Amino acid sequence: MPIRGLAGGLAILACAATAVLATPAPAGAHPFGDPQTVAIAPDPARPEVVRVRWKVGGLDDLTLLGVALGLLPRDRVLLDGAVFYQDSDAAAVGPSAQFAAYLRERITVASDGRECAGTVTPPDDLARTGATIDYTCPAAVGVVDVAVRTLTDLDPAYRTLATGPSGARAVYTSDAYTHEWSVGDAVPAAGGGAGTGRGAALQIGAVVGGLLLVAVAALAIGRRMRRRAAGRVAA
Repeated sequence: MPIRGLAGGLAILACAATAVLATPAPAGAHPFGDPQTVAIAPDPARPEVVRVRWKVGGLDDLTLLGVALGLLPRDRVLLDGAVFYQDSDAAAVGPSAQFAAYLRERITVASDGRECAGTVTPPDDLARTGATIDYTCPAAVGVVDVAVRTLTDLDPAYRTLATGPSGARAVYTSDAYTHEWSVGDAVPAAGGGAGTGRGAALQIGAVVGGLLLVAVAALAIGRRMRRRAAGRVAA
């Protein structure tokens, strides 16, 4: 190949490589930092309402969500996936209609198989205290199914740590995004949701109690046998 032709070809390849590197890359997710959290609680004043508070784990995840919702510019995420959070990000995302719709779509509550309507309260400080969604159900709630799929649309590796009434806990994943919670007087069915941990604790308590009874009975029988033996020796 002539020198000029070779030089021209190299120049074309260099230009192509520059164009590829300059193309904006998709926003990279950061699912292995602090996990996002949700807290599920009843409303004592309104028995038909279930309150869910969502809080992001890492502030860079909040920036990524804002980019995905079109609320923040894409250049906030560099080609290598680095994310630069700014204090203004929470203020841009929190009060937006897109963010409220996202929460209502990705966090759902159902009671007796019927969906509960969610209302998002505009957060005062999204980065520090998170956002609150009130779900109004058709009737007073006892056991509800709460589904959480926030951020797993960015990366399925995201996890959500959840807490509920009476110290109940759960972990949501992209494969296990629905959990049953007892938020009223009703108790979940055996073998399902939050009732599983309570049922296991009761079973363990029954076993331990049975073993204690057996041990006490054995001690009583041993004492009687020793007394009888001592009486025979004295005779």
